[in-house]
Amino acid sequence: MKARKTPMRMCVGCREMKDKRELIRIVRSPEGTVSLDPVGKKPGRGAYVCPRVECLRRAIKQRQLERQLDITLSDEVKEGLANALAAAEKAAAAEKAPEEAPAAATEKAAAEKAPAAEKNATVAEAAHG
Repeated sequence: MKARKTPMRMCVGCREMKDKRELIRIVRSPEGTVSLDPVGKKPGRGAYVCPRVECLRRAIKQRQLERQLDITLSDEVKEGLANALAAAEKAAAAEKAPEEAPAAATEKAAAEKAPAAEKNATVAEAAHG
């Protein structure tokens, strides 16, 4: 069976090629409104940005986003995009945090058991020696 090719897109902020699913699409609709497209299915001209606010700010500062979308962005739209991306970034961080917590708890429990195991080994060596 042939492996599927993953679509790659370039972030307009950091200019790195990444998997399309890792990036967030910003779209200019046929009516001229600019918005985030987390699903990637909205009609219109799109540009891709990493899910980091720094990449969006860099894309705005270097006017890459305006070039890609072929539109002049107002200050309200720029701030709205930054706020929406920051909210999406916080939501993604909140989803990752519960996943990391059990791993951290497991590591902590293992670290607590390690000194006890060393102590038991020392006691066993003293008993045999």
